[in-house]
Amino acid sequence: MSHIFRLYFPSRTILLLTGELAAIIVSFALAVLIRFQTGTLVIFTASIWKILVVASLTLLCAYYLELYDLRGLSGSHEIYSRILKLIGIVALFLAVFGFLFPRILVDRNVFLLALFLLTPAWMFWRSAYERLIYHPAFRQRVYLIGEGELAQRVRDTLESRRELGMDIVGWAKYTNAESPLRESLNEILRDLAAKREVEQVIIALSDRRSRMPVDELLELRLSGVTVEEGTTLLERISGQIEIDELRPSWLIFGNGFRLRPKHWIARRVVSTTAALVLTIVTIVFVPVIALLIKLTSHGPVLYRQKRVGLQGRIFECYKFRSMRSDAEADTGPTWASDEDPRITKIGRFLRASRLDEIPQLWNVLKGDMAFVGPRPERPEFVEQLKKAIPYYNLRHATRPGITGWAQTLYKYGNTIEDAKEKLRYDLYYIKNCSPAFDAWIVFNTIRTVLLGKGAK
Repeated sequence: MSHIFRLYFPSRTILLLTGELAAIIVSFALAVLIRFQTGTLVIFTASIWKILVVASLTLLCAYYLELYDLRGLSGSHEIYSRILKLIGIVALFLAVFGFLFPRILVDRNVFLLALFLLTPAWMFWRSAYERLIYHPAFRQRVYLIGEGELAQRVRDTLESRRELGMDIVGWAKYTNAESPLRESLNEILRDLAAKREVEQVIIALSDRRSRMPVDELLELRLSGVTVEEGTTLLERISGQIEIDELRPSWLIFGNGFRLRPKHWIARRVVSTTAALVLTIVTIVFVPVIALLIKLTSHGPVLYRQKRVGLQGRIFECYKFRSMRSDAEADTGPTWASDEDPRITKIGRFLRASRLDEIPQLWNVLKGDMAFVGPRPERPEFVEQLKKAIPYYNLRHATRPGITGWAQTLYKYGNTIEDAKEKLRYDLYYIKNCSPAFDAWIVFNTIRTVLLGKGAK
């Protein structure tokens, strides 16, 4: 897997992108050849920047159509359907841009012909890619050692994400160094080293106080087999940190968690600049939203709510009111659900479009929040979650944000289990935070808003 922006991308995904980029460039080269026939190389070279712009637009649209989320694609029929939709969207964009900015096109017929050629080329590459990554010769054979929740999560993750190219070929349910399984495990490891039947061994032990079979694992490692901890593997492929297996020593001695002052100063400057720009852009929507709220329900336009911020400090978070003004009069503080009857009609739209969070730009300007970070939680819930979830308080090591890593990858949560799952993402963000990572989260937030997914 490759490491970009402190995120891990499977090599197979990079191969997929490279193949699609090649398909786009070849399709445009053939279109230029068919259209002009003479002087093709000169025309193609002079227009390469235009082709790369179109290629970037095409790949961006493919990403927003979730063509790279192989877990969510049920089969070839759905993939081909989305490819046709993608070509239609790109054709529409090019028609509009070609009308407004005629110089952006090499030739109108060239681009139309190129898209016509690109359709079967993209489908052919997707079909070939799928056969390639699922062929036994290109898959990694993995042996799992361990028992309990961690081992089960590793197994479930690898079995549900076959696009990673990792197949579990054996599982030794080993838990304790003093158990009778130890000798059999030693034999298994020596046998694996001798026969070279696996490429990777994953250690997913819950009880790390047990003495590991170090000699056998070292022999295995020196024979060319990768040995990796289950927690490290899950962090790489899921963008989460396993809090159930987290140890203070890992936090102290491990990589990441670069919470240096200069980093936070740069982050504060970027957040303030982004908040100012968005305030200017969205200011025209404020009176319209305020009027709609007033016309559809009784109560104030703005809603103030206490939230927990940096180092556990309490601040007032501002939002456009999306619920009835007496929403918690009888129940007290409660989590909202997707179909909560307390949400008003206009409030449901505001939540889905994230327009209810425009007033939080003021929280960013004040310094209570950052633009990107873990979402702030209410004090009543924080006290409850701190008792139920280990290391929950670590999420307060950074300023909360309007959007965050968990918001782009996980649904709206209203239970302790949901809070625990989102904490795994939040800790991953705190460990790996960087300006590039923040930009990637903002990029994904736009997709989350357009597709109506994630937290509200």
